[in-house]
Amino acid sequence: MSDPKARIGVVDYGMGNRRSVQKALEHMGAEAPVTSDPGVLESCAGLVVPGVGAFPRAMANLKALSLDQHIRHRVELGTPVLGICLGMQLLFEHSVELGRTEGLGLIPGEVTWLSAGELRLPHIGWNEVRFERRSALIDGLPEAGCPFYHVHSLAPRPSEVDSVLGTTEYGERFATIVQRENVSGVQFHPEKSSGHGLQLLANFLAQCAASAQAPGVAGPAA
Repeated sequence: MSDPKARIGVVDYGMGNRRSVQKALEHMGAEAPVTSDPGVLESCAGLVVPGVGAFPRAMANLKALSLDQHIRHRVELGTPVLGICLGMQLLFEHSVELGRTEGLGLIPGEVTWLSAGELRLPHIGWNEVRFERRSALIDGLPEAGCPFYHVHSLAPRPSEVDSVLGTTEYGERFATIVQRENVSGVQFHPEKSSGHGLQLLANFLAQCAASAQAPGVAGPAA
């Protein structure tokens, strides 16, 4: 279990799997307010951006609530941020879903339709994730890789190879775990991925705790 005093903000922009993410974080010992209030988010050591749905609507909702600015600001301060599923896609520069829409621009690259060939879209189910390099985000997970639960039709295309932590295959091999400095994203749902998913969330909580204590990194507001 993680430090029970850990406080992680689940960014609420009106879309997706907020409650299930909250329950998973709480199971790992964290306090996890689901909120769109920047004041509450400011008190958190890390942010999780969940999401299920269409990219353009998600970005419109974030902007309407000024949450896009808050997320970017916290990243600049060194706060760890984790995007899940659609939340991971929002971290990129833009998506082609329903026309080109600008994203948060925190990770260089774009989001395009998954080239699934004759396989059905959306891609729904468990897929083996292969780890391409090591990171604290995947500590304690099998070195060769392990399965996680995916639900999506589009996939991220990072511009920087070093951003890719894990890949999986569904018609094509694509990035499913990314990390750039204090910004991480997973295309799958760790909250629905049993013990391996919970381990990844526990690793993120540990990252938040370490970051909050690091010199020069702005921790949660008192």
